[in-house]
Amino acid sequence: MSDERTIAVVSAGLSTPSSTRMLADRVTAAVTAELAGRGVEATASIFELRDVAHDITNHLLTGFAPKPLAEVNEAVAAADALVVVTPIFSTSYSGLFKSWLDALDRDALEGTPVLIGATAGTPRHSLAIDYAIRPLFTYLHAEPVTTGVFAASDDWGEGADRVAPLQKRIDRAARELADRLVGGPHRAAQDPYSPEAYLGGAASFADLLT
Repeated sequence: MSDERTIAVVSAGLSTPSSTRMLADRVTAAVTAELAGRGVEATASIFELRDVAHDITNHLLTGFAPKPLAEVNEAVAAADALVVVTPIFSTSYSGLFKSWLDALDRDALEGTPVLIGATAGTPRHSLAIDYAIRPLFTYLHAEPVTTGVFAASDDWGEGADRVAPLQKRIDRAARELADRLVGGPHRAAQDPYSPEAYLGGAASFADLLT
């Protein structure tokens, strides 16, 4: 079995350039560097929800995921770990971010280590990770790491916090995610339409009738 790990990175930023995407990139770089330092190769796939925003709406209206959204969701479900970053609007996650989670299979993130990030214009919203976003992933039976990474506008400028700088918080969260990945089993996405899935371990339909 290969030691390579796969990481899906989902950014819910709406603008270009986006501080949300910037944070996602820095977190991803820190996680892959941390894993490399432990001799573990990692492949990260980054997805912008703005690219599939219309598909998310179509899925909510029809119940079927268009191909671009289905590919994102399949990659997320198959990944060994997930990094998510959302902007904070009105003290909570963005509507696009929540709509994507609503379009994701309910069991897709079960047991998946998740590193949560968020951005906002002011540090007053820093607790949104723990009171708004973390419960979402707990509900989905994912396994968020303890440290969430919040970045306010000031974190990017000259007046950034020098006591607990952004990179220090990113590195701590990256170490926690790497701890979950190193030595842990590879996740294998289960095809819900495979006989092994819908027969519940039985050898055939005949076995279910006996």
